[in-house]
Amino acid sequence: MKKQLFALSFGFVAMLAATHASQAQQQNRCAPRETVIERLASAFSETRQSIGMAANGTIVEMFASTQTGTWTITLTRPDGVTCLVADGHAFERIDEELPARGDPA
Repeated sequence: MKKQLFALSFGFVAMLAATHASQAQQQNRCAPRETVIERLASAFSETRQSIGMAANGTIVEMFASTQTGTWTITLTRPDGVTCLVADGHAFERIDEELPARGDPA
């Protein structure tokens, strides 16, 4: 069940993010993946926290830092170009149990 919820959540983010990919490119928020990863690590101490693949082959990743509290969601196209889709602060790692089927949320 946890994997299904994660997959659904990541699928939703991928779909939402894919609609903003061209907008991100227009704002020059895209670069080769290695460059983006290095920048997130060196400037914000962010490391990859989760990863998923959208139906169109685009990789969606979330990078975050428990030290700085910053987070970034990226899309990487099959050609290796990575675009920043969203970023923010106050990142917090949460491990929650999902309610059992039939239990009220």
